[in-house]
Amino acid sequence: AARVLGISRVEWLGYHDSGMTGWAQNDGEACFHRADVDEAAQAVAAILDDEGADVLVGYDWHGGYGHPDHVKVHQVAHRSAELALERPRLLEQSMNRDRLRQLRDQALAAGASPDEVMDPDGPADDGNGFGIPASELHWQLELDDELLELKRRTMQCHSSQADVRGMLAMPDEHFRAFFGVESYREPGLEQELSSQWPFA
Repeated sequence: AARVLGISRVEWLGYHDSGMTGWAQNDGEACFHRADVDEAAQAVAAILDDEGADVLVGYDWHGGYGHPDHVKVHQVAHRSAELALERPRLLEQSMNRDRLRQLRDQALAAGASPDEVMDPDGPADDGNGFGIPASELHWQLELDDELLELKRRTMQCHSSQADVRGMLAMPDEHFRAFFGVESYREPGLEQELSSQWPFA
């Protein structure tokens, strides 16, 4: 995936996958879910300093859908930004719950069964809805064809996951509807949701 994206540096912090909420992996001593936030954040901050990073991307407060490791990423990202010598701009990747609800309504109106279409209002892995409401988001990026294909190729690198295989099997128009928009929250920013991408 890093090669597909043109990323030249990949760092492993030594933690194990925690699995979903309630799984046995949650109790593993080396799982990321149980990691000390300051310890992990110091390791990330050292990388940020070494790279002179301007931007750090984490997850929203509940990791998009409650995955324990995503929640930990949120915590570690915030602490890493505080510890870095030059504090990077912090963005929280999420999903626009209102947009997902519109997509669900369209699918149901087109004849899809409620059991076939994800309900963005949940409950997700942690009992909450998926992502966050549009009113809590600041940035939205609509991917052009080139970026969307790059995203698909990157996802293909993780095709051992059953849910990813299902996503990759979507018809092109459904794949674009679901994955063609990236949404972010920027802590401390009061600006309303904008499609004007903040980085040149």
